[in-house]
Amino acid sequence: MSINAWRPTFVLLSCEHAGNEVPAAYTQLFQDAGGVLATHRGYDIGALGVAQRLAARLAAPLVFSTVTRLLVDLNRSLDHPGVFSEFTQALDEHEQASIVEGYYTPHRSTITSNIDALINAGQRVLHIGIHSCTDELDGEVRGLDVSLLFDPERGSESLITKQWRDAMAGIKPDYRYPFNTPYLGTDDGLVTTLRERYAADAYAGIEVEVRQGLVQHADDQHKIGDLLADSLRASELHGAH
Repeated sequence: MSINAWRPTFVLLSCEHAGNEVPAAYTQLFQDAGGVLATHRGYDIGALGVAQRLAARLAAPLVFSTVTRLLVDLNRSLDHPGVFSEFTQALDEHEQASIVEGYYTPHRSTITSNIDALINAGQRVLHIGIHSCTDELDGEVRGLDVSLLFDPERGSESLITKQWRDAMAGIKPDYRYPFNTPYLGTDDGLVTTLRERYAADAYAGIEVEVRQGLVQHADDQHKIGDLLADSLRASELHGAH
């Protein structure tokens, strides 16, 4: 199959920053955290509700973690300076390894084992990571409502994102849909790691960034989930499971 005619046959969803929970064994580390856990630094506000709605609409599996990213960031490589926050950076190597073993590795292993099995069974996998971003950061207002992050060098991802964005704009034309905003799809993260593991004709990894002002409440999260689902179906990119 030409990469320009690539179509997924299976959709898998993930949400790396779905909650701001602190496991009981680590509550002391966050006793001086103040309200930071409830902010965009603690988790991706609204992302889980969007992901769950999209998963339900597509009848697609969803892998998510509700442990705060301030314990360990599941969307960073282990050698990335931001994988541990100011609350966990000072822990010794053994303590950090324990956190990785307890929370980081299980999440990533669940995703890779699922994708391994699907590809081995002949499926073409579209992996969609659901995230949200704060409306404003360091005084800069972000110019997006929904953004699709991808690697322009992978033809399947370029094809998917163009068709998906066009379909979203057809349904909700008043939203802003820039590509690779506020981050590049090639920045360090889970999806970029998986691209190194899987061939472009078997795996496409797309991250969705939703402006948090749009998803403060459950009803709003459902609306964005519906927009993503309806547009994915309209673009004929949703493969049968």
